[in-house]
Amino acid sequence: MAKQPSLFFTPVSVPLKSIEVQLEVKDHVATVVSTLIYENKEDKPIEAVFVFPLPGDAAVCHFSAKIGQTEIVADVKEKQEAREEYDDALSSGQQAFLLEESEQSPDIFSLKVGSLPPGESASIRLEYVIELSVQADDGLRFCLPAVLNPRYQPQGASVQVTSVPASQVPYTLSFSARVSSPRPISKVESSCSLDPLQYLNTEQTQATVKLAAGHKFDRDVELLIYYKDAHQPTAVVEAGQASAKPGTLMGDPVVMLSLYPEFPQAVMSSLASCGEFVFLLDRSGSMDFSTDNSERQETCIGSARDTLLLLLKSLPMGCYFNIYSFGSTYEHIFPKSVEYSQKTMEEAVKKVEQMTANLGGTEILMPLNHIYSQPCIPSQPRQLFVFTDGEVGNTHQVINLVKKNSASHRCFSFGIGEGASSALINGLAKEGGGHAQFITGTERMQPKVMQSLRFALQPVVSDISVTWDLPKGVSVTVLSPPISTIFQGQRSLVYAQLTGQSSEAAEGCVTVKYNLAVLTGHFHRLGARTLIRSLEMEEREVRGQQDGRLKEEVVKLSVQSGVSSSFTAFIAVNRDDGKTIQGPMVQRNVPAPASPQIMSISHMSFRRVRIFCVFFILDFSSTRISNISERNEPQLPLKHPLLQLVSLQQASGSWLLHPALAAALGKTSKEVEKSKPASVNKEVWATILALIWLHGFKMDAKEEWELLAMKAVSWLRAQKVPCVTECVEAGSALLGCSVQKDALGL
Repeated sequence: MAKQPSLFFTPVSVPLKSIEVQLEVKDHVATVVSTLIYENKEDKPIEAVFVFPLPGDAAVCHFSAKIGQTEIVADVKEKQEAREEYDDALSSGQQAFLLEESEQSPDIFSLKVGSLPPGESASIRLEYVIELSVQADDGLRFCLPAVLNPRYQPQGASVQVTSVPASQVPYTLSFSARVSSPRPISKVESSCSLDPLQYLNTEQTQATVKLAAGHKFDRDVELLIYYKDAHQPTAVVEAGQASAKPGTLMGDPVVMLSLYPEFPQAVMSSLASCGEFVFLLDRSGSMDFSTDNSERQETCIGSARDTLLLLLKSLPMGCYFNIYSFGSTYEHIFPKSVEYSQKTMEEAVKKVEQMTANLGGTEILMPLNHIYSQPCIPSQPRQLFVFTDGEVGNTHQVINLVKKNSASHRCFSFGIGEGASSALINGLAKEGGGHAQFITGTERMQPKVMQSLRFALQPVVSDISVTWDLPKGVSVTVLSPPISTIFQGQRSLVYAQLTGQSSEAAEGCVTVKYNLAVLTGHFHRLGARTLIRSLEMEEREVRGQQDGRLKEEVVKLSVQSGVSSSFTAFIAVNRDDGKTIQGPMVQRNVPAPASPQIMSISHMSFRRVRIFCVFFILDFSSTRISNISERNEPQLPLKHPLLQLVSLQQASGSWLLHPALAAALGKTSKEVEKSKPASVNKEVWATILALIWLHGFKMDAKEEWELLAMKAVSWLRAQKVPCVTECVEAGSALLGCSVQKDALGL
């Protein structure tokens, strides 16, 4: 929730008329070219200022302006030097163009188009390269941020964002994509309306797709690209630039190594039964809205509550846990992490169902500091889960804190809703050795969060080493930070610079080794971006303690590679026509689209109006069962039948035979009791019925309940039930489905 006011749009002429975006995807690397058309329809020169979002891990590598037939290509220079050159050009009546990255967050950029004369147009071209992240269902995710919500600034706003509701954006957007891969393209999906996918060859390895006309700017443009046989390791070498000096980053070949680990099935089938799980939930006012900016009843905070319920039911016996929530202040359910039991689980569920988005701003540093101040529990590896809509302005501070404590935990992050900061969400996971997920549009949060819980329960990967077997005369300099985490089914990328000469026929080999401990034109730019981000992080850690050497190194690398950094900016000055622009110049702020809901909450914050939210609370605690059992037959809400069943599970993994369970299964207590085999106790019967219902009617949501079902199966095995087959047959007959004992894992 934005504490400091952004600039709000007033109805004057806006010089930005259209944005055209062309996306080219090659395997899992994307090149994005954006063309912005500016036109001055006023009677005086203008300066157009546009603050907009870009992906936080993008390598911005080209910026140019075209005035008539004249094209001016920008140079990368040290930021203050670029600003002074821009100001000097405007003072002398010249046209100038400045593009710079925010020092607070690498996913916000500011573009200035200076001294655009009356009646003149300018075409601005911006290009960046980015890696595509792998999703839970093996799709590759590309996101074009179209929504820039105001960011909460704990110590005052330093980047002012001009915002308008999506319905009032005064310019148009067109978007097209071309996808190519060595493997066939299965499909391309989006949260936005797309024209049909067009294949360009019979092998279906090339295809194009376009955004349907009339995009409303109410959401980010997200593409999910699916390839056949996606999990294949690859190594691709890109030649150095002929114009660059050999021995430099841009002059030498660069290799991109893509790794897809496959762990032994025996290891993967035995998930961890210990760990300290800390859940950190954003309860700022902006969490009170739906993830897709619609009028749906489901809100971000409501979905987060349901997700926490699933997490609490899926935790293994023997672990420790705690739940924090934050806004302008923070709260925690327990003073310190407690052992997972029926009592502590019930207490946590009761507190979770009372959580609303009523804590004000987005002060995430305070709870993180408190969490890290708590001593780690011996033999219980700490796993931190962060849920936020990402509207913070001190991104670098938050990420630095996570990195500082990365040796003691893993961090899994979840960006909720449109406009969540990709720099924050990806940065938390990258520096915390975890995994990042984004929940946008009508996506359900639960499947993605449960996938991350499975990652957290995977064996710890240690002693990771990468060995390079290269031809004689060739050496390697690894540009990426050392690999600290590897997850089953998740890609890891390594960039390296190859120096030296060898014959054309020479071959090299890369070997990655690791141990599994059961819980104890594009690659150069991306390689440069990876190295720049590492150096920037190191510089922030020692700022004020050294002589500026690291900053100089970042500036040198940024200028050499042509990739933006927090210490540099793109500057272009039109010196060709020799004309001096006459008359006083006025500034025009180009608005970025923001959620109408966020707009209203920003206004309210500015006027210091405190927001209180009233929710309809579903009681998920098992203590409610005693009240329900007093009735003849409870009538449970029809919404979320899966959550109704899950809410009744015990911490041990079992279910109790109560009228509430019968109602969740769609039966009466009498029907359930009558069908029970005589030799089986009620708790075993109830647990088997719950498993049959999950397998028989909710296989489409298996990723959501799989872990809690595994807990139930483990509990049943410990009971040494003599007549499992009879129970499964009787339960299937009662519920009207056909489920076999083997399918249940029994």
